[in-house]
Amino acid sequence: QVQLVESGGGLVQAGDSLRVSCTASGRTVSLTAMGWFRQAPGKERDFVAAILWNTGIPFYTNSTKGRFTISRDNAKNTVYLQMNALTPEDTAVYHCAANPSRTVYAAEYAYWGQGTQVTVSS
Repeated sequence: QVQLVESGGGLVQAGDSLRVSCTASGRTVSLTAMGWFRQAPGKERDFVAAILWNTGIPFYTNSTKGRFTISRDNAKNTVYLQMNALTPEDTAVYHCAANPSRTVYAAEYAYWGQGTQVTVSS
């Protein structure tokens, strides 16, 4: 089992930057990839970014590529999501996930965190 805990969410203004973190514990030797998804009220959970744990290869969606950067610290079992030029449309609960069952883009991961709220005011 792997446990995931997110941190770093908050309320920011449009144009600001924010970094959220996710720390894994438990059977971390089994980590293959970690991803970030977000879910706004009344909407589906959408892919934001992912990273392969061993190689560090990142994956992004078109709406976040160039503004968001995913990175990881293997020694700390932590993945980060640096978010720049935030807009109100980025407002959502951001969930961390580990070990996708198929592709990193689908919300089909074995482990999920509880999420951290990111609110961007205009």
